[in-house]
Amino acid sequence: MAAGHDLEMEDMNLNMDRDMKGELEEEKEMREDRGGKDTFKNKKVHRVVSKWMLPEKVRRTYLERANCLPPPVFIISISLAELAVFIYYAVWKPQKQWITLDTGILESPFIYSPEKREQAWRFVSYMLVHAGVQHIVGNLIMQLALGIPLEMVHKGLRVGLVYLAGVIAGSLASSIFDPLRYLVGASGGVYALMGGYFMNVLVNFREMIPVFGIVRLLIIILIIMSDMGFALYRRFFVPANGSPVSFAAHIAGGFAGMSIGYTVFSCFDKALLKDPRFWIAIAAYFACVLFAVFFNVFLSPAN
Repeated sequence: MAAGHDLEMEDMNLNMDRDMKGELEEEKEMREDRGGKDTFKNKKVHRVVSKWMLPEKVRRTYLERANCLPPPVFIISISLAELAVFIYYAVWKPQKQWITLDTGILESPFIYSPEKREQAWRFVSYMLVHAGVQHIVGNLIMQLALGIPLEMVHKGLRVGLVYLAGVIAGSLASSIFDPLRYLVGASGGVYALMGGYFMNVLVNFREMIPVFGIVRLLIIILIIMSDMGFALYRRFFVPANGSPVSFAAHIAGGFAGMSIGYTVFSCFDKALLKDPRFWIAIAAYFACVLFAVFFNVFLSPAN
């Protein structure tokens, strides 16, 4: 009887231990679920971004190390700077910047001016000034919609390299092919991002969701056509009291993106500096830069 009683007591103790362990495990799972909701949402966002930005073979690598640190600081910072400059000239300066490029804005120290090419910063700072609401809204929408996911995947240093390569290529190309015209806007940088992304989608078309791939290509082409149309209007159909603005930066920025941008964005899981394609693209880019500098110093009609 005593032995039977002891066995019953042991069974009860074991059952109590199991119940307590089960409760503790359930409590732990509940805590993990509460804390894991945000993680799940983040993973879902990263999964969507990876499908839009990366070919299938490197998505797993991205998802294994995906995080939002650092956040897309570069593209957000550059967008805020462009918006701040636009508001400054549109509101606090007596300009008509809301609709189109006013002649007074041509005195800005940021704009690229053919008469002031010795002020080298203008070859970059022109991206901060825009010719009206339509111009800046189009650039901001495109660079945020494309730049933020690109920066989530490739980080700010690489996206910044591509963006600034497009900006510099744009001003130098404008100084060669349209040497007597002013230049404003971030279209060179935006087109560099689009060019790099476009080439990546084109090369990895079958892997980057074919149905959505067609839609993405059509959207990019539509945006390019509408933006180029607006740029051509500003160049050739400007009002009599206005000043025509060059559009060469769009084309040069796109080519910079299709060379440097494609190389950078296709090296997600590789060391960029060890990829020979990167150095070939950089060498070609700097050869064009040197030619543009030589042209501006010795051959430009604006001299």
